[in-house]
Amino acid sequence: MTDLTHYLKKHPRMIGVLFTMLLAISQAGTAAANGGSFAGP
Repeated sequence: MTDLTHYLKKHPRMIGVLFTMLLAISQAGTAAANGGSFAGP
């Protein structure tokens, strides 16, 4: 196993933190692809 999987086994709450960060990054990427506008149509 890798160091990351060992760490996540010892700190399972960090799985949610990593998921939330990944979600925020994907939302930011979508906003940037749409021209950086957060406003509706």
